[in-house]
Amino acid sequence: MRRRGRSALRGLLAGCLLAVTAVAAGACGGERPETLVVLGPWTGPEGEAFEAMLHRLDDGTGQRYAYEGTRSLRETLVAQLEADAPPDVAILNSIGELTEYARANRLQPLDDGAAAAAARAYPPWAPALDLDGARHTYWVPLKVDLKSLVWSDEGRSAASPDWCVGLASQATSGWPGTDWIEDILLHRSGPGVYARWATGRLSWRDPRVRAAWTTWAQLLGKRSQASVDQSLTTSYVGTPDPAKPGGEPRGLLGSLSPRCTHEHQSAFIRYVYADRKVRVDPSAGFLPGPAAHDGAYEVAGDMAAVFSEDPRARELVERLSGGTARSLWRAEAAPELRPLFPAATDPQPTDPTGRRIAKILTEQARTLCFDASDVMPPGLRDAFHRAVLQYFKDPAGARLDTLLKELDTVREQTAPGAGQAGPPESGVCAPPGG
Repeated sequence: MRRRGRSALRGLLAGCLLAVTAVAAGACGGERPETLVVLGPWTGPEGEAFEAMLHRLDDGTGQRYAYEGTRSLRETLVAQLEADAPPDVAILNSIGELTEYARANRLQPLDDGAAAAAARAYPPWAPALDLDGARHTYWVPLKVDLKSLVWSDEGRSAASPDWCVGLASQATSGWPGTDWIEDILLHRSGPGVYARWATGRLSWRDPRVRAAWTTWAQLLGKRSQASVDQSLTTSYVGTPDPAKPGGEPRGLLGSLSPRCTHEHQSAFIRYVYADRKVRVDPSAGFLPGPAAHDGAYEVAGDMAAVFSEDPRARELVERLSGGTARSLWRAEAAPELRPLFPAATDPQPTDPTGRRIAKILTEQARTLCFDASDVMPPGLRDAFHRAVLQYFKDPAGARLDTLLKELDTVREQTAPGAGQAGPPESGVCAPPGG
Protein backbone atom coordinates (compact mmCIF):
# COMPACT_ATOMS: atom_id res chain seq x y z
CA MET A 1 0.00 0.00 0.00
CA ARG A 2 2.82 2.40 0.83
CA ARG A 3 4.45 1.78 -2.54
CA ARG A 4 1.18 2.24 -4.44
CA GLY A 5 0.35 5.47 -2.57
CA ARG A 6 3.77 6.90 -3.21
CA SER A 7 3.64 5.91 -6.86
CA ALA A 8 0.23 7.55 -7.29
CA LEU A 9 1.53 10.88 -5.96
CA ARG A 10 4.64 10.58 -8.06
CA GLY A 11 2.58 9.79 -11.10
CA LEU A 12 0.50 12.94 -10.70
CA LEU A 13 3.58 15.15 -10.32
CA ALA A 14 5.56 13.42 -13.02
CA GLY A 15 2.67 13.48 -15.47
CA CYS A 16 2.23 17.23 -15.10
CA LEU A 17 5.91 18.01 -15.23
CA LEU A 18 6.88 15.70 -18.08
CA ALA A 19 3.91 15.86 -20.46
CA VAL A 20 5.46 18.50 -22.69
CA THR A 21 8.83 16.75 -22.67
CA ALA A 22 7.22 13.45 -23.59
CA VAL A 23 5.38 14.93 -26.57
CA ALA A 24 8.54 16.65 -27.82
CA ALA A 25 10.48 13.41 -27.55
CA GLY A 26 7.73 11.42 -29.23
CA ALA A 27 7.64 8.99 -26.33
CA CYS A 28 5.44 8.54 -23.30
CA GLY A 29 5.89 4.87 -22.67
CA GLY A 30 6.88 2.82 -19.69
CA GLU A 31 10.54 2.82 -20.71
CA ARG A 32 11.11 6.10 -18.87
CA PRO A 33 12.51 5.70 -15.33
CA GLU A 34 9.99 6.63 -12.66
CA THR A 35 10.40 10.28 -11.63
CA LEU A 36 11.97 10.88 -8.21
CA VAL A 37 10.23 13.56 -6.16
CA VAL A 38 12.18 16.05 -4.01
CA LEU A 39 10.34 18.14 -1.41
CA GLY A 40 12.13 21.26 -0.20
CA PRO A 41 11.79 24.67 1.47
CA TRP A 42 12.82 26.94 -1.40
CA THR A 43 10.38 28.91 -3.51
CA GLY A 44 10.76 31.94 -5.80
CA PRO A 45 14.27 32.59 -7.17
CA GLU A 46 15.82 30.21 -4.63
CA GLY A 47 13.54 27.40 -5.68
CA GLU A 48 14.09 28.13 -9.37
CA ALA A 49 17.87 27.92 -8.95
CA PHE A 50 17.67 24.63 -7.06
CA GLU A 51 15.24 23.16 -9.59
CA ALA A 52 17.44 24.26 -12.51
CA MET A 53 20.42 22.55 -10.87
CA LEU A 54 18.31 19.42 -10.27
CA HIS A 55 17.32 19.23 -13.92
CA ARG A 56 20.94 19.63 -15.03
CA LEU A 57 22.07 16.59 -13.06
CA ASP A 58 22.66 13.88 -15.62
CA ASP A 59 23.85 10.37 -14.85
CA GLY A 60 23.34 9.12 -18.39
CA THR A 61 20.28 7.02 -17.51
CA GLY A 62 17.58 9.54 -18.42
CA GLN A 63 16.52 9.71 -14.77
CA ARG A 64 13.93 12.44 -14.13
CA TYR A 65 13.48 14.55 -11.01
CA ALA A 66 10.52 16.66 -9.87
CA TYR A 67 10.95 19.40 -7.29
CA GLU A 68 8.14 20.54 -4.99
CA GLY A 69 8.97 23.74 -3.08
CA THR A 70 6.81 24.97 -0.22
CA ARG A 71 6.96 27.45 2.65
CA SER A 72 4.76 25.06 4.67
CA LEU A 73 7.30 22.28 4.61
CA ARG A 74 6.47 20.50 7.86
CA GLU A 75 2.72 20.58 7.22
CA THR A 76 3.17 19.32 3.65
CA LEU A 77 5.49 16.49 4.66
CA VAL A 78 3.28 15.40 7.57
CA ALA A 79 0.25 15.30 5.26
CA GLN A 80 2.16 13.22 2.71
CA LEU A 81 3.37 10.82 5.39
CA GLU A 82 -0.15 10.43 6.77
CA ALA A 83 -1.32 9.65 3.24
CA ASP A 84 1.49 7.08 3.01
CA ALA A 85 2.81 8.93 -0.03
CA PRO A 86 6.07 10.61 1.07
CA PRO A 87 8.52 12.19 -1.35
CA ASP A 88 11.61 10.23 -2.26
CA VAL A 89 13.83 12.93 -0.75
CA ALA A 90 12.90 15.76 1.62
CA ILE A 91 15.10 18.69 2.60
CA LEU A 92 14.59 19.94 6.16
CA ASN A 93 16.40 22.37 8.44
CA SER A 94 15.37 20.78 11.75
CA ILE A 95 17.55 18.10 13.32
CA GLY A 96 14.79 17.63 15.88
CA GLU A 97 12.27 16.74 13.17
CA LEU A 98 14.72 14.51 11.34
CA THR A 99 15.50 12.66 14.56
CA GLU A 100 11.80 12.03 15.13
CA TYR A 101 11.42 10.64 11.61
CA ALA A 102 14.47 8.40 12.10
CA ARG A 103 13.06 7.06 15.38
CA ALA A 104 9.76 6.33 13.61
CA ASN A 105 11.63 4.34 10.91
CA ARG A 106 10.59 6.84 8.25
CA LEU A 107 14.16 7.51 7.07
CA GLN A 108 16.53 5.27 5.17
CA PRO A 109 20.11 5.17 6.53
CA LEU A 110 22.56 6.74 4.11
CA ASP A 111 25.47 4.58 5.19
CA ASP A 112 23.64 1.52 3.85
CA GLY A 113 24.01 2.60 0.23
CA ALA A 114 25.32 6.15 -0.12
CA ALA A 115 28.83 5.96 1.27
CA ALA A 116 30.05 9.24 -0.20
CA ALA A 117 27.03 11.13 1.16
CA ALA A 118 27.54 9.57 4.60
CA ALA A 119 31.17 10.73 4.53
CA ARG A 120 29.96 14.31 3.92
CA ALA A 121 27.58 14.09 6.89
CA TYR A 122 29.43 15.19 9.99
CA PRO A 123 28.65 17.31 13.09
CA PRO A 124 27.21 19.79 13.64
CA TRP A 125 25.25 19.40 10.40
CA ALA A 126 24.49 15.70 10.57
CA PRO A 127 25.49 13.82 13.73
CA ALA A 128 25.14 10.04 13.61
CA LEU A 129 22.26 8.61 15.65
CA ASP A 130 22.27 5.53 17.86
CA LEU A 131 18.96 3.77 17.26
CA ASP A 132 17.98 0.21 18.15
CA GLY A 133 21.53 -0.62 19.10
CA ALA A 134 23.06 0.59 15.83
CA ARG A 135 24.66 3.85 14.74
CA HIS A 136 23.62 5.30 11.38
CA THR A 137 23.82 8.50 9.34
CA TYR A 138 20.37 9.59 8.19
CA TRP A 139 20.86 12.95 6.47
CA VAL A 140 23.48 15.10 4.79
CA PRO A 141 23.74 18.91 4.51
CA LEU A 142 23.09 20.46 1.12
CA LYS A 143 23.13 24.16 1.98
CA VAL A 144 24.27 25.75 5.25
CA ASP A 145 23.96 29.11 6.93
CA LEU A 146 26.04 31.16 9.38
CA LYS A 147 24.25 32.87 12.24
CA SER A 148 25.92 34.90 15.04
CA LEU A 149 26.18 37.93 12.73
CA VAL A 150 25.30 41.61 13.11
CA TRP A 151 24.40 43.80 10.13
CA SER A 152 24.66 47.60 9.94
CA ASP A 153 25.04 50.32 7.33
CA GLU A 154 28.63 51.00 6.28
CA GLY A 155 30.22 53.70 8.41
CA ARG A 156 27.78 53.21 11.26
CA SER A 157 29.34 53.33 14.72
CA ALA A 158 29.14 50.12 16.77
CA ALA A 159 28.69 52.11 19.97
CA SER A 160 25.22 51.93 21.55
CA PRO A 161 23.42 50.16 18.71
CA ASP A 162 19.70 50.71 18.30
CA TRP A 163 18.60 47.16 17.53
CA CYS A 164 16.22 46.28 14.72
CA VAL A 165 13.66 43.64 15.68
CA GLY A 166 11.16 41.97 13.35
CA LEU A 167 9.61 38.82 14.79
CA ALA A 168 6.83 38.01 12.32
CA SER A 169 7.23 34.84 10.22
CA GLN A 170 3.74 33.43 9.73
CA ALA A 171 3.44 30.09 11.56
CA THR A 172 7.02 30.30 12.86
CA SER A 173 6.87 33.84 14.23
CA GLY A 174 9.29 34.34 17.10
CA TRP A 175 12.30 32.50 15.70
CA PRO A 176 14.43 35.66 15.26
CA GLY A 177 14.11 36.07 19.03
CA THR A 178 15.14 32.48 19.71
CA ASP A 179 18.27 33.15 17.64
CA TRP A 180 19.10 36.03 19.97
CA ILE A 181 18.70 33.96 23.12
CA GLU A 182 20.65 31.03 21.69
CA ASP A 183 23.52 33.27 20.57
CA ILE A 184 23.70 35.02 23.94
CA LEU A 185 23.81 31.71 25.82
CA LEU A 186 26.52 30.42 23.47
CA HIS A 187 28.76 33.44 24.04
CA ARG A 188 28.11 33.83 27.76
CA SER A 189 28.29 30.18 28.79
CA GLY A 190 30.09 28.38 25.98
CA PRO A 191 29.43 25.47 23.63
CA GLY A 192 29.22 22.83 26.36
CA VAL A 193 26.35 24.47 28.22
CA TYR A 194 24.69 25.36 24.91
CA ALA A 195 24.78 21.74 23.69
CA ARG A 196 23.37 20.37 26.96
CA TRP A 197 20.48 22.85 26.78
CA ALA A 198 19.79 22.28 23.08
CA THR A 199 19.51 18.51 23.59
CA GLY A 200 17.19 18.76 26.60
CA ARG A 201 19.82 17.89 29.20
CA LEU A 202 19.73 21.28 30.96
CA SER A 203 16.74 22.91 32.62
CA TRP A 204 15.24 26.06 31.15
CA ARG A 205 15.25 27.41 34.72
CA ASP A 206 19.02 27.04 34.99
CA PRO A 207 20.40 30.49 35.95
CA ARG A 208 22.58 30.60 32.82
CA VAL A 209 19.59 30.02 30.54
CA ARG A 210 17.48 32.56 32.42
CA ALA A 211 20.30 35.10 32.15
CA ALA A 212 20.31 34.74 28.35
CA TRP A 213 16.67 35.91 28.26
CA THR A 214 17.21 38.86 30.60
CA THR A 215 20.40 39.87 28.74
CA TRP A 216 18.40 40.00 25.50
CA ALA A 217 15.87 42.33 27.12
CA GLN A 218 18.67 44.53 28.47
CA LEU A 219 20.38 44.77 25.08
CA LEU A 220 17.14 45.78 23.35
CA GLY A 221 16.45 48.41 26.00
CA LYS A 222 13.17 49.95 27.05
CA ARG A 223 10.70 50.10 24.17
CA SER A 224 7.45 51.92 23.70
CA GLN A 225 4.24 49.98 23.19
CA ALA A 226 4.16 51.21 19.57
CA SER A 227 7.70 49.89 19.01
CA VAL A 228 6.81 46.52 20.55
CA ASP A 229 3.70 46.21 18.39
CA GLN A 230 5.67 47.17 15.27
CA SER A 231 8.31 44.50 15.93
CA LEU A 232 5.67 41.83 16.55
CA THR A 233 3.94 42.54 13.23
CA THR A 234 6.97 43.30 11.02
CA SER A 235 8.47 40.45 9.02
CA TYR A 236 12.05 39.44 9.72
CA VAL A 237 12.90 40.53 6.14
CA GLY A 238 11.37 43.96 6.61
CA THR A 239 8.67 45.71 4.64
CA PRO A 240 8.30 45.80 0.82
CA ASP A 241 10.62 48.20 -0.98
CA PRO A 242 8.58 50.51 -3.26
CA ALA A 243 11.64 50.96 -5.47
CA LYS A 244 11.84 47.24 -6.25
CA PRO A 245 9.47 45.19 -8.42
CA GLY A 246 7.16 42.60 -6.95
CA GLY A 247 7.21 43.88 -3.40
CA GLU A 248 10.73 42.65 -2.65
CA PRO A 249 11.71 43.25 0.99
CA ARG A 250 14.20 45.95 1.95
CA GLY A 251 15.44 44.55 5.27
CA LEU A 252 14.87 45.81 8.78
CA LEU A 253 17.57 48.48 8.51
CA GLY A 254 15.30 50.39 6.12
CA SER A 255 11.89 49.32 7.39
CA LEU A 256 11.32 50.39 10.98
CA SER A 257 10.38 53.76 12.36
CA PRO A 258 12.19 55.31 14.12
CA ARG A 259 15.21 54.02 12.23
CA CYS A 260 17.28 51.29 13.86
CA THR A 261 21.02 50.89 13.31
CA HIS A 262 21.94 47.21 13.80
CA GLU A 263 20.32 43.88 13.00
CA HIS A 264 21.11 40.46 14.50
CA GLN A 265 20.45 38.05 11.66
CA SER A 266 21.76 35.05 9.70
CA ALA A 267 23.86 35.17 6.55
CA PHE A 268 20.88 34.53 4.29
CA ILE A 269 19.66 38.11 4.86
CA ARG A 270 22.39 39.40 2.54
CA TYR A 271 20.02 39.04 -0.40
CA VAL A 272 17.78 41.87 0.83
CA TYR A 273 20.80 44.17 1.17
CA ALA A 274 22.30 43.33 -2.23
CA ASP A 275 21.86 46.97 -3.39
CA ARG A 276 22.80 48.57 -0.07
CA LYS A 277 26.25 49.20 1.40
CA VAL A 278 26.18 47.18 4.59
CA ARG A 279 28.72 45.93 7.09
CA VAL A 280 28.58 42.46 8.65
CA ASP A 281 30.40 41.61 11.88
CA PRO A 282 30.56 38.63 14.24
CA SER A 283 27.99 39.05 16.99
CA ALA A 284 30.58 38.28 19.67
CA GLY A 285 31.66 41.92 19.50
CA PHE A 286 28.18 43.00 20.61
CA LEU A 287 27.32 40.34 23.17
CA PRO A 288 28.58 39.97 26.74
CA GLY A 289 30.78 36.97 27.34
CA PRO A 290 34.39 35.87 27.83
CA ALA A 291 36.80 36.17 24.91
CA ALA A 292 37.31 32.40 25.02
CA HIS A 293 33.88 32.00 23.38
CA ASP A 294 34.41 34.58 20.61
CA GLY A 295 35.29 31.86 18.10
CA ALA A 296 31.97 30.05 18.57
CA TYR A 297 29.22 30.62 15.99
CA GLU A 298 25.65 29.44 15.71
CA VAL A 299 24.82 27.82 12.35
CA ALA A 300 21.88 26.27 10.52
CA GLY A 301 21.53 23.96 7.54
CA ASP A 302 19.18 22.40 5.02
CA MET A 303 19.64 18.64 5.10
CA ALA A 304 18.54 15.99 2.62
CA ALA A 305 17.04 12.76 3.92
CA VAL A 306 15.69 9.71 2.07
CA PHE A 307 12.06 8.79 2.75
CA SER A 308 11.77 6.26 -0.09
CA GLU A 309 12.87 2.65 -0.24
CA ASP A 310 13.94 3.23 -3.82
CA PRO A 311 17.78 2.91 -3.90
CA ARG A 312 17.90 5.65 -6.56
CA ALA A 313 16.82 8.12 -3.87
CA ARG A 314 20.02 7.42 -1.95
CA GLU A 315 21.97 7.87 -5.18
CA LEU A 316 20.27 11.23 -5.71
CA VAL A 317 21.21 12.45 -2.23
CA GLU A 318 24.78 11.36 -2.86
CA ARG A 319 24.86 13.41 -6.06
CA LEU A 320 23.08 16.43 -4.55
CA SER A 321 25.71 16.65 -1.82
CA GLY A 322 28.62 16.32 -4.25
CA GLY A 323 30.84 18.88 -5.93
CA THR A 324 29.13 18.81 -9.33
CA ALA A 325 25.71 19.65 -7.90
CA ARG A 326 27.17 22.39 -5.72
CA SER A 327 28.95 23.98 -8.67
CA LEU A 328 25.78 23.84 -10.78
CA TRP A 329 23.72 25.29 -7.93
CA ARG A 330 26.07 28.22 -7.50
CA ALA A 331 26.02 28.85 -11.26
CA GLU A 332 22.21 28.87 -11.39
CA ALA A 333 21.68 31.19 -8.40
CA ALA A 334 21.86 34.98 -8.41
CA PRO A 335 25.06 36.26 -6.73
CA GLU A 336 23.27 37.35 -3.56
CA LEU A 337 21.48 33.97 -3.34
CA ARG A 338 24.46 31.70 -3.95
CA PRO A 339 24.46 29.06 -1.23
CA LEU A 340 27.00 28.57 1.51
CA PHE A 341 28.42 25.06 1.73
CA PRO A 342 30.08 23.28 4.68
CA ALA A 343 33.74 23.05 3.61
CA ALA A 344 36.38 25.48 2.36
CA THR A 345 36.93 23.21 -0.66
CA ASP A 346 33.29 23.64 -1.76
CA PRO A 347 32.26 26.32 -4.29
CA GLN A 348 31.94 29.66 -2.53
CA PRO A 349 29.85 32.81 -3.08
CA THR A 350 31.34 35.46 -5.33
CA ASP A 351 29.83 38.63 -3.84
CA PRO A 352 32.09 40.39 -1.28
CA THR A 353 29.72 39.95 1.65
CA GLY A 354 29.15 36.30 0.81
CA ARG A 355 32.90 35.68 0.53
CA ARG A 356 33.53 37.24 3.94
CA ILE A 357 30.82 35.14 5.57
CA ALA A 358 32.07 31.96 3.90
CA LYS A 359 35.59 32.59 5.19
CA ILE A 360 34.29 32.94 8.75
CA LEU A 361 32.22 29.78 8.36
CA THR A 362 34.89 27.54 6.88
CA GLU A 363 38.19 28.98 8.17
CA GLN A 364 38.00 31.50 11.00
CA ALA A 365 35.40 29.96 13.32
CA ARG A 366 36.75 27.61 15.97
CA THR A 367 33.43 26.01 16.88
CA LEU A 368 30.13 25.75 15.03
CA CYS A 369 26.99 25.02 17.07
CA PHE A 370 23.78 24.03 15.31
CA ASP A 371 20.74 26.25 15.89
CA ALA A 372 19.47 25.08 19.29
CA SER A 373 15.76 25.42 18.54
CA ASP A 374 16.25 23.33 15.37
CA VAL A 375 17.90 20.62 17.49
CA MET A 376 14.92 20.50 19.85
CA PRO A 377 11.84 18.32 19.25
CA PRO A 378 9.27 20.24 17.16
CA GLY A 379 6.87 20.61 20.09
CA LEU A 380 9.51 22.25 22.26
CA ARG A 381 10.80 24.40 19.40
CA ASP A 382 7.29 25.74 18.72
CA ALA A 383 6.75 26.44 22.42
CA PHE A 384 10.07 28.35 22.44
CA HIS A 385 8.86 30.51 19.53
CA ARG A 386 5.63 31.35 21.38
CA ALA A 387 7.42 32.08 24.64
CA VAL A 388 9.73 34.56 22.90
CA LEU A 389 6.74 36.50 21.57
CA GLN A 390 5.15 36.59 25.02
CA TYR A 391 8.38 37.68 26.70
CA PHE A 392 8.93 40.40 24.12
CA LYS A 393 5.48 41.77 24.97
CA ASP A 394 6.10 41.58 28.72
CA PRO A 395 9.73 41.15 29.88
CA ALA A 396 8.86 41.23 33.57
CA GLY A 397 10.78 38.81 35.79
CA ALA A 398 7.69 37.05 37.12
CA ARG A 399 6.40 36.51 33.59
CA LEU A 400 9.74 35.04 32.54
CA ASP A 401 9.74 32.60 35.45
CA THR A 402 6.30 31.35 34.38
CA LEU A 403 7.42 30.93 30.76
CA LEU A 404 10.58 29.03 31.72
CA LYS A 405 8.59 26.71 33.97
CA GLU A 406 6.19 26.00 31.11
CA LEU A 407 9.10 25.32 28.73
CA ASP A 408 10.60 22.89 31.23
CA THR A 409 7.30 21.03 31.31
CA VAL A 410 7.30 20.75 27.52
CA ARG A 411 10.94 19.61 27.62
CA GLU A 412 10.00 16.73 29.91
CA GLN A 413 6.96 15.82 27.80
CA THR A 414 8.92 15.72 24.54
CA ALA A 415 12.00 13.91 25.87
CA PRO A 416 12.78 10.62 24.08
CA GLY A 417 11.36 7.55 25.80
CA ALA A 418 13.23 4.47 26.94
CA GLY A 419 15.36 3.08 24.14
CA GLN A 420 14.82 6.15 21.97
CA ALA A 421 17.76 8.37 21.15
CA GLY A 422 17.68 12.13 20.73
CA PRO A 423 20.35 14.19 18.98
CA PRO A 424 23.67 13.47 20.72
CA GLU A 425 25.06 16.27 22.85
CA SER A 426 28.49 15.69 21.29
CA GLY A 427 27.10 16.32 17.80
CA VAL A 428 25.61 19.78 18.35
CA CYS A 429 28.90 21.69 18.36
CA ALA A 430 31.98 20.83 16.28
CA PRO A 431 34.93 22.45 14.49
CA PRO A 432 34.32 23.57 10.90
CA GLY A 433 34.89 21.15 8.08
CA GLY A 434 34.33 17.98 10.08
